[in-house]
Amino acid sequence: MVDLDTLSLSELKKLQKDVAKAIDTFEERELKAAAAEAEAVLRERGFSLAQVMQMGMTKPRAKVAPKYANPADPSQTWTGRGRKPRWVVDALAAGKTLTDLEI
Repeated sequence: MVDLDTLSLSELKKLQKDVAKAIDTFEERELKAAAAEAEAVLRERGFSLAQVMQMGMTKPRAKVAPKYANPADPSQTWTGRGRKPRWVVDALAAGKTLTDLEI
C-alpha cells in the first residue's frame, strides 16, 4: 500500500494520472481477458469464436406479400402479421370481416 502522505506533489499528480488511465482502460482490459478465456474454452472443444459469433446472427427475413388492403385507400396494405393497422381495426369495428379486406 502506498503512503500518500510521504509522496511529493509531482508524485501525487503522476499517481493521479496513472489511476485515471487505469480506470479508463479497465473495461477494455477486462473484455480482452474474457474474450481470451472464452477463446481458450472454445478451442478446447474444437470451435472458434468466429463460429459462435455467426451462430447468433439472424437470417434476413423474406418479405411477405400483402394479404389485405384498405378498400378506401388500396395503397394501404397489411400482410396479416404483427399488429393490425388502424384502418383494419376501424373496418372490423364497422362490421367488416378480414375476408372482406382480402386482396
